[in-house]
Amino acid sequence: MTNLEDDIEVIESGYEFLLAYAAQGRPPQVETGPGPHPRTELKAMLAAMEHAEEQLAASSSNAFEQVIVEDLKKAKAVVNFVLAQPKIGSEVIDNLNASIHLRTVLTDFFLYSEAFRPVAEGGETQSAGWDKVGN
Repeated sequence: MTNLEDDIEVIESGYEFLLAYAAQGRPPQVETGPGPHPRTELKAMLAAMEHAEEQLAASSSNAFEQVIVEDLKKAKAVVNFVLAQPKIGSEVIDNLNASIHLRTVLTDFFLYSEAFRPVAEGGETQSAGWDKVGN
């Protein structure tokens, strides 16, 4: 991952995967065989959260960015808790999806991304292609 925008995309797409996984009603199981499996997505989301936290913590004294850092710490704890389980099923993932800590990070990033998205001529927003912390 090279910038905050990439980290946000990994977290958002991972959450979308987890929503779909939760809807499948799979029992708790050790993840073997062909995937997709939630553990892979959770590990990618965790790495993106760690990277985003490092970037925001090191780059800014902006109060909202520091709130995001604190929210990322809480969400990482929840994801690490799920990853520590030997078997992961849809019910655990459904409860993770409902976790206020994970949802807070997603909402933080939705607001953050929109606030820094450049506006094209004619008032239409466009993809940033950069992130606030200079990458």
